[in-house]
Formats: sequence, C-alpha cells, structure tokens
Amino acid sequence: MRNKVFEYIKKKYKAEPEYLWKRYPDYAVFRHSDNRKWFGIIMNISYEKIDAQKSGMVNILNVKLEDILMRDYLVSQDGYYNGYHISRGNWISIALDGTVPFEAVCELIDIGFSATASKKKKNVLRQPKEWLIPSNPKYYDIIHAFDDTDTIDWKQGAGIIKNDIVYIYVGAPVSAIMYRCKVIETDIPYNYHSDGLTIKALMKIKLLKRYEADQFTFERLKTDFGVFAVRGPRGVPNSLSALLK
Repeated sequence: MRNKVFEYIKKKYKAEPEYLWKRYPDYAVFRHSDNRKWFGIIMNISYEKIDAQKSGMVNILNVKLEDILMRDYLVSQDGYYNGYHISRGNWISIALDGTVPFEAVCELIDIGFSATASKKKKNVLRQPKEWLIPSNPKYYDIIHAFDDTDTIDWKQGAGIIKNDIVYIYVGAPVSAIMYRCKVIETDIPYNYHSDGLTIKALMKIKLLKRYEADQFTFERLKTDFGVFAVRGPRGVPNSLSALLK
C-alpha cells in the first residue's frame, strides 16, 4: 500500500517524497509547495512501537487532523494510532498493512493536506459556506439597497470568501433576515473608520432572494433555531438553512 499512497499523492497533489534522514532512509516526507509544511510522513517501524499486540515491521502514514473528535474516534478503531513521534497537533498514524482500506487512507490524506495548507490554499480547497451577517440601518439603508441594482459592496467579514452565501439580518427596528446573497468578489481594498465602525475590506454580493419582514424574525430565530444574537458573521444552523433556501 505504501507505493499506492505515493502514486495517489503524486497524481493528486504533484508532490514527490523527500528523504530527510540518513539514519532512516525509508522515511518519506510530503510537503506543500508554498508554505513547505509537511502534510504526510511515511515511516517503516516496528509494529510493537504503536501496538503491543502486533509484531514485525509496518509502514505507517502520519497525517494531521483539525477535528479533535474525529482523531479521538479514529484512534479507537483498528489500524489508527496516536501520531508516532508527532504527538502534538492532532497527528495520527495509519497502518498501511491493509487494516485500513486504501480509500479511507486517501480521504485522510486529503484531510491532512487541507489541515496543513496555507490560508490562501485553504480558501481554494474549502467548499462554499453559508453565513448570517448583521446590518445596522443606523449606518446603511439596507432596506432600499437593492431597489435599483442586484449587486452591492458590503463590509467583508472574517472567513468569508468568494462563492459563499450570506443571509443579511437587518437590525432593529426590522429585526429579521431580509436577503439571501452570493459573494462574487472579496478583498476589495477599503479604509473607513467612524463612530466605532472600522472597515478594512469590502466584498461584492449579488442578491439571490428576498424575504418578507415577518418570515424570519429575531423572535423566530431565537425560538425555532437557537440563534440568540447576530453581532458578526456566524454560521447558519442546518434547520434554518433548509428553510431559507
């Protein structure tokens, strides 16, 4: 399976193995081309170093996970272990002896690649997300913003990237979600500061859908969906997302 892993990484990520240690000539490291971080390490070790019930030699693949719960779940399954020689940072070791199916190994390589990617690369890799963002009528007349156009510039929130969906929640006295928009451009330079409001970048959003002011009120958001505040960009509960679409 070691060679199949090499082939998979080379084909998908154009990464070649690096052999960094003379003492361990079979240890192979795979790096990102931009930030040079490791996203995979293959070692050939004595099985008993990770599993006292096993003997002989085994190839293992070390990958990093961002999800602690996922790591804890996996290491409770056959073929998965806490990261050998890399205990910090949510690394795990996967036995490449067939205990773990090759398809599952590939999925974890993909997860590890994303977990160690640069911010720019992560933005390219991740799937579009949905956000609930606030608007304050005190600063901007959002109620009439789309009267003559379907595209406007808006303050860019942290983590929002192109192709994300934003639902605009209009503050008091409206206190309701009014618009569904798609982000079509981000990182537009802008420098504004007044009355406690600071804007460093804008995003361009396109209107996809309007809602009546009595459809998704703040009271309903609290009662039905557990949304008790919209002070900044936040995720959208699945149950709410299904109705908003």
